[in-house]
Amino acid sequence: MTEIPEHLRKRAEEARKKAAASSGAAEADAPAEAAAGGEAPQSEAASRIPAHLLERAKKAREQAGGGETGGGTTTTTAPVAAAPSSTAVATAGPPVAAGPGGHTQRLLTVVKSGSIQDVKAMPQDKVHVWPHLLAVEFVAALLCTAFLLIFSIFVNAPLLTLANTNQTPNPSKAPWYFLGLQELLTMFHPMVAGVTIPGMGLFGLILAPYTDRNPSNKPEDRKFAISLMTIFIMFWAVLVMIGSFFRGPGFNFVFPWQEGLFFEL
Repeated sequence: MTEIPEHLRKRAEEARKKAAASSGAAEADAPAEAAAGGEAPQSEAASRIPAHLLERAKKAREQAGGGETGGGTTTTTAPVAAAPSSTAVATAGPPVAAGPGGHTQRLLTVVKSGSIQDVKAMPQDKVHVWPHLLAVEFVAALLCTAFLLIFSIFVNAPLLTLANTNQTPNPSKAPWYFLGLQELLTMFHPMVAGVTIPGMGLFGLILAPYTDRNPSNKPEDRKFAISLMTIFIMFWAVLVMIGSFFRGPGFNFVFPWQEGLFFEL
């Protein structure tokens, strides 16, 4: 339902009060006119019709009832009483959204602007690669480079002493990001541990975008992709943690809370 502004309600209420006051005055004058031999008293519904409308209707009835004769004279008939149906229509009160004088307001002055607006194009979460995306990535790369440069000035890298060819550390571990491969070498043949298993993992990750074509960005809609990435991360993270904290001298399996840690950055 359309919400009518408050100022239009007040204006319509004032118009109804004026119409009621004028009808009350007409009803009070009706008995005096009847006693003087004038017109018959009007009913309560008919008294609400403005005077200029009654005069216009009277002239229209006179023109419709009369006609011209051959000698140029015109004859008029008595005014015809209005039909009850026409009286009912004429005496209907002003509309709820009417203003002064019974004038109705335009629809655009009543309906809120938000309810008639129509969106032609839906917004899309896309940007052009050049220059928008590449410009942002270039600025991000510059910021990362500046951070690494400043960080390397104040923080020294955790390097060990010079290597001694006559003394091999025991255990001899690769950097932490290669400890997963070194852990696989203790379980499988070098061809399987160094080529087959890593190759199958990379090939599976390459096929993942072609297998899961769901364009949604919501996690609950991307169960396959999330499951695949979780398996890959957990598989590699477990191998790295075993090689880092559970391998001691001779790269044998040890418990760190008993034998200690054999891990250096």
